[in-house]
Amino acid sequence: MASSDDTTGEMSDGLQVELFHPDSDREVGDTNKELLGGRFDIHPIVFPGALLLIVLFIAVTVILGDQAAGAFAATKSFIESTFGWFYLLAVNVFLITIVYFAVSKYGSIRIGGVEAEKEFSTFAWMAMLFSAGMGIGLMFFSVTEPVVYFNSPPAFFGAEAGTAAAGTAALAQTFFHWGLSPWAIYGLVGLGLAFFSFNRGLPLTFRSIFWPLLGDRIYGWPGHIIDLVSVFATLFGLCTSLGLGVAQVNSGISYVGGDMLGIIDIPITTAIQIVLIAGITLIAVMSVAAGLDGGVKRLSTVNLYLMLLLLGFLFIVGPTLFIVGSMAEGLGAYIGNFLSLSLFTGTLGATAGNTLDSTVSGWTVFYWGWWIAWSPFVGMFIARISKGRTVREFVLGVLVLPTLFSVVWLSTFGGSALATALQGSGGGAIMSAYSSMEYATFETLGMFIMLEQYPLGAISGILATLLVVTFFVTSSDSGSLVIDHLTSGGKHDVPRAQRVFWATTEGIVAAVLLWGGGLTGLQAAAISTGLPFAVILLVMCYTVYLGLDNEYTILESEAFREQIDQISDQEDVAVDRTGGDVVTGVSDGGDTTSDD
Repeated sequence: MASSDDTTGEMSDGLQVELFHPDSDREVGDTNKELLGGRFDIHPIVFPGALLLIVLFIAVTVILGDQAAGAFAATKSFIESTFGWFYLLAVNVFLITIVYFAVSKYGSIRIGGVEAEKEFSTFAWMAMLFSAGMGIGLMFFSVTEPVVYFNSPPAFFGAEAGTAAAGTAALAQTFFHWGLSPWAIYGLVGLGLAFFSFNRGLPLTFRSIFWPLLGDRIYGWPGHIIDLVSVFATLFGLCTSLGLGVAQVNSGISYVGGDMLGIIDIPITTAIQIVLIAGITLIAVMSVAAGLDGGVKRLSTVNLYLMLLLLGFLFIVGPTLFIVGSMAEGLGAYIGNFLSLSLFTGTLGATAGNTLDSTVSGWTVFYWGWWIAWSPFVGMFIARISKGRTVREFVLGVLVLPTLFSVVWLSTFGGSALATALQGSGGGAIMSAYSSMEYATFETLGMFIMLEQYPLGAISGILATLLVVTFFVTSSDSGSLVIDHLTSGGKHDVPRAQRVFWATTEGIVAAVLLWGGGLTGLQAAAISTGLPFAVILLVMCYTVYLGLDNEYTILESEAFREQIDQISDQEDVAVDRTGGDVVTGVSDGGDTTSDD
């Protein structure tokens, strides 16, 4: 005989299906093909189509060589100069939209239904969220970017290079690139995917977001094209981060092991980086084979502890008071100028022949394109781990907490670098390195040069290198799981061999593109795929609104109230509909969950 809990759960699931799922005969993965005795469970169009596009792109990169690199650079430059304004406007639309969803009546809607339970604790959720989001990027740019702005202040702030005002501008501009705006992109994508998958029972792929406009046609060619673009954007956005990460690992091992400790002399070359990609990909394959709970969650938690350890160490041994003061000053400049900064193109003050300020074209547009290209990956991963949270809780978690952590991290590492310049404690070393090295070299070495200026620099340098490696692995893990969803018709769970296949493929693609076109090629691929995807996300703002509005209408309907009354008749369930909200809980003292 079924228990009361089981009966209640079945009634709740039936309620979700009956009232909220679309009227369609299609099921998730119903056209999939199983290969190699069930080791692969693939969508018959998206899986081979994605592989074909990837192979063609790699072939062009390798065969054309320098011509491909030149074409990549030209493409990146064209998109930055021509569509920079579009990126800026689009990201502001994304931010306004997701904030509206959180503060409006839709904020009480629960992802997965009114009785959906959280799959992961808040700490584990945040660890996976941040490790997949932008960990490698923060390690790579947290020192380099503020130093660049300190020496060449953004035109928006009108500061003089090398001054205290330039330091404030440097931190504010860096906060802008790593704060609310990128996480608004991730949050919007994650919310849309989670809602249509868990609340509507649709495939966990981008095609599902367009159900309000396309209906059953999402299972046809319009849906196939959307998912193929998603795979392409995910793969090359991810490969950009992996390329940045492995370059920093190579630099860290070379600088710490050679220049600081004099133990091992490893050159900084593309060949070494490809070897490192192979080794780290092997670790990622073992982790992803263990699954989301057994591998990715555990590694993400370890990753976050390592990050907090390095952050706390530098905060204590570094210029603590300077870090705190610069954080407050930079955050004030960021918040006070946010609206103007979000819409600043620098067109009126740009040099002849340019349409954008150099900081906007060289940094902001690249970042926005990179975040948008990476949004299918991060957004889908966030969606996969966010069942059971309300829209309001989801948005606050995705927007506020990662932004605050980024501010603290950037203030600590970027502020420590600026302190050496403004206070004279080793500033000559960092500024001399910046002026004497090629920018690409300083970009990967900046973190380690800065750490060397403070006590136990070799130890912190080793920890920083290890942290980049773990970020590399967690990003590869998360990315392979996401591409699995996209190429398996939106199934939540896919065979282990298929996860291993995509984790391996990501490493191969990153290695080949690094060899064939360098980071310029990877960055061009990311920003290029970000452009069409920005259009998709703008349409998604409307479709998610339609979905949430329909859900809210049903929650307020008489049919829903009658169904809730039936469930409340179960003796172990208490239902409270005060104020129009639904609260359900188990009467034996278990946890109570609320839409608020």
